[in-house]
Amino acid sequence: MSSQKPFRILLYYKYVSIEDYEAFAAEHLAYCKELGVKGRILIAAEGINGTISGTWEQTEAYMSYMHQHPLFTDLLFKIDEAVTHAFKKLFVRPKKELVTLRYETPLDPNTISGKRLSPQQFYEQLQRDDVIVLDGRNGYEFDLGHFRNAIRPDIDSFREFPEWIRTHLSDVKDKPIITYCTGGIRCETLTGVLLNEGFSDVSQLDGGITTYGKDPEVQGRLFDGKMYVFDERIAVRVNQTDEDVTVGKCHHCGNPTDIMLNCADDFCHKQHLCCDDCLEIHEGYCSDACKPESEASELTSSL
Repeated sequence: MSSQKPFRILLYYKYVSIEDYEAFAAEHLAYCKELGVKGRILIAAEGINGTISGTWEQTEAYMSYMHQHPLFTDLLFKIDEAVTHAFKKLFVRPKKELVTLRYETPLDPNTISGKRLSPQQFYEQLQRDDVIVLDGRNGYEFDLGHFRNAIRPDIDSFREFPEWIRTHLSDVKDKPIITYCTGGIRCETLTGVLLNEGFSDVSQLDGGITTYGKDPEVQGRLFDGKMYVFDERIAVRVNQTDEDVTVGKCHHCGNPTDIMLNCADDFCHKQHLCCDDCLEIHEGYCSDACKPESEASELTSSL
């Protein structure tokens, strides 16, 4: 076990009714602070969604604590090893929705959601010509890495999905459609929307890309590029075979890259792909307009 890394990252969610979720969030925040973990945990009346990092001892204690709670005895954790914390701070926040959708019809994933596909089943479906593969994430996540032949929705936020579906997929409601996202939670809601909008054959990748990349049989095949994650790692490898390719293109020059950055301008923070050369030239800014005025002027004068 000498090769094990000293920290671990836990990814988890569960849709379950939580009475007085705001009080539960406050209590959970106090526990997490005392334990010393870092991360981002959202708590709503409909359940919990979290990603935290900590030492082996801290993460073991956290999982044990959650499993002792009557609502979370069967809570599933996806676990990654890490050399240090994956987060700088701890946030535990009450929310109206775990995944912000604001759909006109209330959706409970425990009663309406797509069929679950194991990694092996999803891999088989990916190779069918009659199946529509829908990415359930944001555009910048897709640009870093995605399943082969997947559809990239032209949306800026998850809440735009219902209207995008009505506009772009209304003529394929009778075709099989499979969805995927990072850890599975967005597909719980997305497949519910698809079913409510009249799609007849809807499935989702159980456990998301995270689970798919760790399956010993599939080994992440047919996923190109890297998976975007919402922590300090930013990009994680999925395809563990020699078929792994880079699909990301530099925001500045268009060259292949899998480096994803937040714009260095605190008022922008635009997620963008950037190659090593352009990182040196643009210093982490997504455009000259975001650079401090003096730097932008120096660049202009040198041209």
